[in-house]
Amino acid sequence: MTITTAPADAPTTTTDIELTIGGMTCASCANRIERKLNKLDGVTATVNYATEKARVTAPAGVAPAVLVAQVEAAGYTATLPAPPAATGSSPGPEEPDATLPLRHRLLTSAALAVPVIAMAMVPALQFTYWQWISLVLAAPVVTWAAWPFHRAAWVNLRHGTATMDTLVSIGVLAAFLWSLYALLFGTAGVPGMTHPFELTVARGDGAGNIYLEVAAGVTTFILAGRYFEARSKRRAGAALRALLELGAKEVTVLRDGAEIRVPADQLAVGDRFVVRPGEKIATDGVVEAGASAVDASMLTGESVPVEVGRGDTVVGATVNAAGRLVVRATRVGSDTQLARMAGLVEDAQNGKAPVQRLADRISGVFVPIVIALAAATFGFWLGTGGGAAAAFTAAVAVLIIACPCALGLATPTALLVGTGRGAQLGILIKGPEVLESTRRVDTVVLDKTGTVTTGQMSLVAVTMAEPAAAGADGIDEDGVLRLAGALENASEHPVAAAVARGATERVGALPEVEEFANHEGLGVQGVVEGHAVLVGRPELLEQWSQPLPDGLAAAKAAAEAQGRTAIAVAVDGTPRAVLVVADTVKPTSAQAVARFRALGLTPVLLTGDNTAVAHAVAAEVGIDPGPDTVIAGVLPADKVEVITRLQEQGKVVAMVGDGVNDAAALAQADLGMAMGTGADVAIEAGDITLVRGDLRAAADAIRLSRRTLTTIRGNLFWAFAYNVAALPLAAAGLLNPMLAGAAMAFSSAFVVGNSLRLRGFTSRADDQPAAASRSSDTVHRRSALAASRA
Repeated sequence: MTITTAPADAPTTTTDIELTIGGMTCASCANRIERKLNKLDGVTATVNYATEKARVTAPAGVAPAVLVAQVEAAGYTATLPAPPAATGSSPGPEEPDATLPLRHRLLTSAALAVPVIAMAMVPALQFTYWQWISLVLAAPVVTWAAWPFHRAAWVNLRHGTATMDTLVSIGVLAAFLWSLYALLFGTAGVPGMTHPFELTVARGDGAGNIYLEVAAGVTTFILAGRYFEARSKRRAGAALRALLELGAKEVTVLRDGAEIRVPADQLAVGDRFVVRPGEKIATDGVVEAGASAVDASMLTGESVPVEVGRGDTVVGATVNAAGRLVVRATRVGSDTQLARMAGLVEDAQNGKAPVQRLADRISGVFVPIVIALAAATFGFWLGTGGGAAAAFTAAVAVLIIACPCALGLATPTALLVGTGRGAQLGILIKGPEVLESTRRVDTVVLDKTGTVTTGQMSLVAVTMAEPAAAGADGIDEDGVLRLAGALENASEHPVAAAVARGATERVGALPEVEEFANHEGLGVQGVVEGHAVLVGRPELLEQWSQPLPDGLAAAKAAAEAQGRTAIAVAVDGTPRAVLVVADTVKPTSAQAVARFRALGLTPVLLTGDNTAVAHAVAAEVGIDPGPDTVIAGVLPADKVEVITRLQEQGKVVAMVGDGVNDAAALAQADLGMAMGTGADVAIEAGDITLVRGDLRAAADAIRLSRRTLTTIRGNLFWAFAYNVAALPLAAAGLLNPMLAGAAMAFSSAFVVGNSLRLRGFTSRADDQPAAASRSSDTVHRRSALAASRA
């Protein structure tokens, strides 16, 4: 709970309170709670069904207990969440899996329902007294397994509303009670009773027909859909836990001149701690001793490691790539940048508007109409002298035919087939809410590092000095690259690793280095195969009176103008070459941008790198240059602001990213797509995960999501049309039980068959020539080097 003091001219202070809500089963539940809370004076509430949280702004005098009581009055539970653990602290006991009870109900229901359905649909299995065995098997399904639906329907009834739960509960109970009446008081319980296949329309009293397979089958299908939904919601809540897990768990603290290993959550402001090469920096601080290159790409999106030395600030959870550092802690716990980013993710998730499910919107109108029609049918038959038995039979037939078997299958079957096909193509869709967003998306924001580009530094160009300036010792371009690569191979710097890797790919094995020396922040020197070699910044060469000639200086300036890193090489006292290192664009990114345009989307490039890098990458992949389509130099918080600004302009935004710095923006976007090759927190925060590192998968994800949504809408239409067409027959008392059963089976089969058509969805990447779909970094780097020599 946070208290915010209002300005001096404001009459009161306000309190921000977050509540954890329990008992919600659909988006309409969130809307109902929101309306209930907003009825309190001065209270503004937003309830998120996906995160099961309510964000409430209330006058300071309103106690949390009042808000909790208001939620409970609506038929739900509310609690104040426990305070979050400190960044870097050891994880506590794992939360119990809330989906386990639902899973147990689903498995039990499926085991009991399968034989009930089989006996009802296959006459050969209808042995003597089979109907009583069906009753024994179906009773636990209708009572225990379907209890969540009955409970939700009762809550809805108490508050004068109806949802899908109401329809399921009424349909299941009506089918079961009809069957129970027919077995105990009708002719359905006599030995040898069977269900013949008669597709005629005739008036009857229903006393010889049972619908136990309908009651058991509907319960099982709806439970399956609810289980997969609950599992997706549980995974979505792991984003914050994944983000906080990035912090270091232990740290080496300097105490009285000795190094002591302690848990990271015991750090205090002012503590001095040691960070060795390859270790994570435990918390935000200032470097007091040492120099190194720090890989901050996970937090800032910068592809180039940042050089730090005495007096420079460092951020917790970043990685020390090279030398030993001694850091003084300046912020710990919830004050760190990592913890603030966790807050950004949480705020963005809670700010998403709940998506109203299509089936709930239909049932909200359909259920009251069906109940009213059943009551009218009962009254009509009584009023016309049809008798109580015929009136009850016709009224219950109306409820039976309205049982949402196909409606229950419409969403989960299409979702399961669509997501299953997506998984084969490397596309993971987290839930049906995601599909609704893909239909309206008109703008796609692309993070640069790791999404449009490889996210890895690579050697992309070699510029040699003019022959006159280079000397006459016969060392050609491959020779210079061999010597420079050997020297850089002895260094731990990430840029040096890129040079060494590029040299190895081009010239093969590298020789040994003698007299190696590292000049912090400048470069390296050594002796390779008898040659004195310097590799690093031009300032290093100038210290040895080896300034760059005009040609190499121009090449260095041109590379840096494009946002690339230029490295000078001198051999035996003479500058020989400039090596250019950069984060290279993925070979398929330009194709992906073209496919976004074909889908009617406007691509926007978003990056933490500088403007020169951003415009160079945008030009290479085909994104229009402009202030609204190329946005550079943004911090993690700025990325959320960019997404929010686009949304305020009326755009529906999809975001594609892979880093921790993208997590909050992925959560804020209307549709978040995370590259599976990136950070776990980005994957958890996104609505769609792209397992492949190929940006074309994002275009395929939108196509598949839109196709799946279209299939769901078609399923819902036909399922609803079936109910509408059959209700008049039921009301007229002309509903033959077997005809109704056959119609229900056909409706369900049609929905399933329509959903199975999604198995034929193919990625357009499969239609491209093999050469166009190559994603090997080695091939791409060699092509860039070849182009630089041309």
